[in-house]
Amino acid sequence: MNYEKPLAVKELCELSLEARRKIIKYSHSANLPHLGSCLSLVDILITLYFSSARVQENYPLAPDRDRIVLSKGHGAPALFQILAMRGFFPEDWMFRENHGGGLFGEHPPLPKYLPGIEAATGSLGHGLPMAVGMALSAKIRNEDFHTFAICGDGECNEGSVWEALQFVGAQRLDNLTVVVDRNAWQATGRTKNILGKYCLEKKFQAFGFSPHTIDGHDIPSLQQCFSIAKSAKQPVVVIADTIKGKGVSFMEDDNNWHYRVPNSAELKAALAELAC
Repeated sequence: MNYEKPLAVKELCELSLEARRKIIKYSHSANLPHLGSCLSLVDILITLYFSSARVQENYPLAPDRDRIVLSKGHGAPALFQILAMRGFFPEDWMFRENHGGGLFGEHPPLPKYLPGIEAATGSLGHGLPMAVGMALSAKIRNEDFHTFAICGDGECNEGSVWEALQFVGAQRLDNLTVVVDRNAWQATGRTKNILGKYCLEKKFQAFGFSPHTIDGHDIPSLQQCFSIAKSAKQPVVVIADTIKGKGVSFMEDDNNWHYRVPNSAELKAALAELAC
C-alpha cells in the first residue's frame, strides 16, 4: 500500500483499531506476551508509519527514509503487525512455522532479516543510543532524514538512556525525537514506585530537549508534536501519556498483561470490545 496521500484522522483511528485486533489475535495464536505494552504503543506507531514519518514500504532502505527505532523492544509484536499493515512484508509471513522462521518473536530481529526494522532491540536502554548514532551520522554526512526513538517510561531508569541524552544535548541533535510511551508501569510495578516519582519533563529539559506532554492515544496531538519536532532547532521529547492494555477494558492498566497471553474466552471478549 502506498500512503503518499495523507490519511484522515478517522482513517488512522480505524487503523489503530484494526492493529489492536491483529495484535491480540497474534498474541493468542503465537503465545506471545507483552500484550499490555503493545496496546499502549499502537497509536504512536500508527501515527508515525501512516502519517508523520517518511517511510516507503516498496523501498525500505531508501537513504532519505526516516528511522524509527523501537528501543522499547518488547513492543515488537505491535511493530510487526503495523509494518505488515503498511506493506513492508506480507502478513502471512507471521504465520509460517515457528513464528515465521523465528523472526516474529518477543523482540525485533536484526534489520537484515525483516524489512522495516531499523535495529534489533530488547535489552532496554540499547535502542536509544543506536538511534542517537543514526542521528549523528546524518549530521556528519549531511543527510536529510529524521530519527525517532520510542522508549518506555520504565526504560528511562536505565543509565544508558541518560548517557545517550547527555550526548544528544551536547551535540544539539535536532534531527532526533524521543517518544516516551509513559504507561506508568514497568515489569514488576508502577514506575513511580520503583525509583521514586520525578518530573520526566524537567529531566529531559535539563539535557537540552524541548518537552511536549500529550495524550498518547490522541492522534491529532501526536501528529502535531511530530510535525513540530521535524522542524525544531533542538532535540524534542514527546512524552506520551498512555494506558497499558489500551482498548480492552479488562486489560487496561492491569500489569498482569505484561506477561499473560489471552485464552480463547479472553480473546473472544477482547475482540467483541474492539468490534466497533
